[in-house]
Amino acid sequence: MSQSPSQPNQFDKKSEAWSARFSEPMSDLVKRYTASIDFDKRLAAVDIQGSLAHAEMLAATGIISAADYQAIERGMAQILQEIEAGQMEWSLDLEDVHLNIEKRLVELVGDAGKRLHTGRSRNDQVATDIRLWLRGEIDIALDLLRQLQHALANLAKEHASTILPGFTHLQVAQPVTFGHHLLAYAEMFARDAERLQDCRRRVNRLPLGAAALAGTSFPIDRERVARTLGFDEVCRNSLDAVSDRDFAIEYCAAAALIMTHISRLSEELVIWMSPRVGFIELADRFCTGSSIMPQKKNPDVPELARGKAGRVYGHLMALLTLMKAQPLAYNKDNQEDKEGLFDTVDTVRDTLRIFVDMIGGIEVRADAMRDAALQGYATATDLADYLVKRGLPFRDAHEVVAKAVRVCVDRGCDLADLSVNELQSFHPDIGNDVHQVLTLEGSVAARNHVGGTAPEQVRAAAQAMLEATSA
Repeated sequence: MSQSPSQPNQFDKKSEAWSARFSEPMSDLVKRYTASIDFDKRLAAVDIQGSLAHAEMLAATGIISAADYQAIERGMAQILQEIEAGQMEWSLDLEDVHLNIEKRLVELVGDAGKRLHTGRSRNDQVATDIRLWLRGEIDIALDLLRQLQHALANLAKEHASTILPGFTHLQVAQPVTFGHHLLAYAEMFARDAERLQDCRRRVNRLPLGAAALAGTSFPIDRERVARTLGFDEVCRNSLDAVSDRDFAIEYCAAAALIMTHISRLSEELVIWMSPRVGFIELADRFCTGSSIMPQKKNPDVPELARGKAGRVYGHLMALLTLMKAQPLAYNKDNQEDKEGLFDTVDTVRDTLRIFVDMIGGIEVRADAMRDAALQGYATATDLADYLVKRGLPFRDAHEVVAKAVRVCVDRGCDLADLSVNELQSFHPDIGNDVHQVLTLEGSVAARNHVGGTAPEQVRAAAQAMLEATSA
């Protein structure tokens, strides 16, 4: 079926698409206050993509003619070229990216451009655009997470046997390997990727066809548009489709967790690079100097990433607050969903990209790590386990080793520095083989099970991660 003859160009007399309803123009202050074109023009490409799929469906169902569809296709191709070439003139008077593109389309193809909006509203149009755009950004983030896991696994495999003090309460606890420590972060980022994959499923549902809030009286084919745009399914309720933003909130929650893990890793990089610790050196391209102290090399990238985590948390809270009291269906409040979402996406993407490069350029100082592991009686638990294997209850073994540690503290020596005779004075079951369990290498090698810090396990885990994250 073909549309009735078009009405006079809605853009002819005044710039607002609804100008005939009003007796006076919008004030310049209100235009600036309500306009979103300065930030939502980044949606232009997906807006055109969604509009073309909508137009194709309108033509396939006979709602518009094939000639109109061809004209729309031709006009949109030119608009996309103009945008990519920086030649598109964005107007504040037209408020947002959608009306700017529509006006340009009407200028290029006339009445066919006016028919494009048949059977849809800006409400379902913008919801579709955001989902299309966010889906693409999730795919980029997933690839960057994969690259980061790969970089961590590469470094972990290289340092599967490098001894590092493991900490609890920031006190030396037990020796681990640096590779094992790095793989802990690789696991965190793997879970982040799982969350994003799951979030993507709910993002990938088509709102188009919900129109303003109630659907449309035109015989549209929503499933056809969904297939064209690669959506898994359509949103099942028109009210929900135009007013829902929980998919954006879910993305921001997943992003907040990514930045939490980035921030934790950043904290360790900052500590490890401190001259008082000296475990690693970051490449110069990720650091800055001081304006007054010529000797300084500051780990600015991890410090700033640690700070940017709070920025992402703020956007999550803003979106939750934005939605918490909105009645159905669409409200103008939802214009505020974009800037926080856009900034979150940009922050996560840029942070992951730079961390992939930074991790690959870490210089490890294995001797400093090993020396630090020798402090704090890191093998005390190994001595307790040694006694348990000889039949002593663990709590009794714990007490025996605590007494030995106290003597070492008084003497200023390590457990491994005590002779067999001295160790036997704490318990007679201690034998001549005791020093095998008091070495750092013996301690990590003994944890030879899935998830343990033994070099054999670390190499296997790193290899599995490398294979899982290979492009």
